[in-house]
Amino acid sequence: MRRRDVLQIIACAVAIAPDSIAAQTAAKTYRIGTLTVGPPIPPTEGTGKMLIESLAKRGYKLGENLAYEARGAAGKNSQMANLMQELKAANADVVVTVGYPSVAAAKASGIPTVIATGSGDPVVTGLVQSFAHPGGTVTGIADDAAALSTKRLGLLKAASPQLRRVAMLWNKDDRGMTQRYDASAKAAQELGVTVQPLGVREPDDFNGAFAAMNREMPDAILMVTDSLTILNRKRVFDFALEHRIPAIYEQDFMARDGGLMSYGADARESFDRAADLAARIFQGAKPADLPVEIPTHYLFVINMKTAKAMNFTMPNNVLSLADEVIE
Repeated sequence: MRRRDVLQIIACAVAIAPDSIAAQTAAKTYRIGTLTVGPPIPPTEGTGKMLIESLAKRGYKLGENLAYEARGAAGKNSQMANLMQELKAANADVVVTVGYPSVAAAKASGIPTVIATGSGDPVVTGLVQSFAHPGGTVTGIADDAAALSTKRLGLLKAASPQLRRVAMLWNKDDRGMTQRYDASAKAAQELGVTVQPLGVREPDDFNGAFAAMNREMPDAILMVTDSLTILNRKRVFDFALEHRIPAIYEQDFMARDGGLMSYGADARESFDRAADLAARIFQGAKPADLPVEIPTHYLFVINMKTAKAMNFTMPNNVLSLADEVIE
């Protein structure tokens, strides 16, 4: 072949290559699913919006090269496997989960899974082999339940120095939440606080929990977060307000929604890190090789409107610790 012909071929290849590569990139649509025991997570608000915005920063844009599928069981754990099969049929490349039952269903499907929040300790519950080496199809973000429980109880005790007995509400049917309750109960024991265990399995069980507290009124309430307790949070808020019991919750939206106090991981950071892990899986990484991460930013929120409504005086030293005070 003559030298001039070779040069022409190379020139044509250089001219065509960028468009060809762009076309190939544009042609690939990455599919992300979200799965939760609660309602489906919309992509336009709340944590869904955080996830989509974080993926966009990494080059995955909804409607361009990203498709989004949301599934939620609305509190019906029995639906989790079917919902996961729907995501599998939709060819989800990655599933981002909220809550232990969601992760368990996603893991059983074999689809790469990223925990965003609410799983409990994934090693204790058997979701991963270790934080450093997950070793399967699951990775993500996980709290240190023992450390957080100690912190929450410490904040309760600082806000209410007479604290001797704390009622703990959690979903007994959620293995991840039971693990977190166990960590909270152990932390209370180490602080010299008696635990009133109030496990619930369905909405009607809250009536029994309230009756138990009426029989032996606690000094404070700690509620472990999952879809069941979230769906019934207003009832807990109202009970705490009526009986003037200080309470602390695990997520900041609960304090903004009427709870007295909350302390927990910053959802924006958690979903941004979940998006980063999902993007790396899109690029070919395996969950088995992506270490489970611990949040670095936690928010302490106090709702002073609630404090005033229950005639509760929040000590200044506790107020000074808050990241946000709702007036």
